[in-house]
Amino acid sequence: MSSGLSAPDAELAGRYAPQLMLDRAEPYQPVAFGYTVFRTPEASPSSKFRVEPDGALAIEYAIYYDWDIGHLYDLEHVWVHVGLDGAIAKVEASSHGGRLIMDAGAGQAEMLDGRPVVYVEAGKHAHWAMARQMPVVDRRQLSALCGSLAGLEGVHLGNPFAKSGLYQASERDHRLARLKMRHDAFVPSHDYVPVQSRPELMPWSQLADLIPQRIKQIMAGLAASNDHFGAIFLDCGDTLVDERSEVKTPGSDVVLSGDLIPGAGDMVRALKAAGHKLVLVADGPRQTFVNLLTQHDLWGLFDAQVISEDVGVLKPDARMFDAALTAAGLTRADAWRCVMVGNNLSRDIKGANALGITSIFMSWSTLRAHTPADRDEVPDYRVTSPAQLPGLIDQLEPLLRFREPTPSSD
Repeated sequence: MSSGLSAPDAELAGRYAPQLMLDRAEPYQPVAFGYTVFRTPEASPSSKFRVEPDGALAIEYAIYYDWDIGHLYDLEHVWVHVGLDGAIAKVEASSHGGRLIMDAGAGQAEMLDGRPVVYVEAGKHAHWAMARQMPVVDRRQLSALCGSLAGLEGVHLGNPFAKSGLYQASERDHRLARLKMRHDAFVPSHDYVPVQSRPELMPWSQLADLIPQRIKQIMAGLAASNDHFGAIFLDCGDTLVDERSEVKTPGSDVVLSGDLIPGAGDMVRALKAAGHKLVLVADGPRQTFVNLLTQHDLWGLFDAQVISEDVGVLKPDARMFDAALTAAGLTRADAWRCVMVGNNLSRDIKGANALGITSIFMSWSTLRAHTPADRDEVPDYRVTSPAQLPGLIDQLEPLLRFREPTPSSD
């Protein structure tokens, strides 16, 4: 074969690797190119497409990004077809699930220093032959996807790696991935610059081994970071259960049954579905809370239950909150990224404030005071019903990255 096309695959892949042009505001750089060289028509090992060389051979570049602006994991493709004379005959590239010919004029891709140039859509990484080819309507949609809609999908699970079980994602993994992408939201500039550093080039089989390892490492890193709530502490009486409805064992403080506050069950389930670690922090006999929360199928949704009867003190004693932190696998140093939700200013709110825990006053009931006795009882936030809490938590969590840890006295 002439024109050096009998060279090793690695050499050929390096010779014809595309020059990616990224939006100047793009937060995500490509990690690696995984190449496959085709000399006969074959199914792609990394995409849904069949590759039919237009000339002597075709080189498929599977371009892996850890992130696009909608999900963790992104794999795009460029196909470079090389003629018998060693010249590039045609360039194709992936674009929103399809495959487009990169035609910058006369059916040919733009060239730079002997390499085909491909323009990469901001955030989503679809490919275009020229920046001006992106329709105006797509640009408008892209602004929303990179801005207010960033992080819609969480961890991508529709790819072969996830489908074959090479990595899995919990609800918390999805939430933390979405949180990161919300942090990374940006406004596309539609001004394009070359990729900052040339991605590592490797055979597709090597990249295929690397991708699930990177996904798992990234998820572990997100979980270990301080950019998310470590735990949500919930009181029970008049936070989850209507105290006026409680029925006690005669001659005992143990509650046998009671009605949930409207929306309380849905609130707990919503927080759990979002992957939050939930800890019950309540004053009273343990059997009271077993009875009440088991009655409404909520007991098992808590990762831990910290009960004053077990701890030996009542809120606002710091030992109740220390026990809650320990039960959540946290320490005092993590208090600033925890939340306490309760109906009692002198117990729930005062105790949380003393340790730097974000305090949220549930003001649904009128059984107890709504006016703080002093500054120590002033809540950080108020909600009037359980239905308001998941939305407030969702609004507060992205702000943690801007908050300094609050020192607490031991």
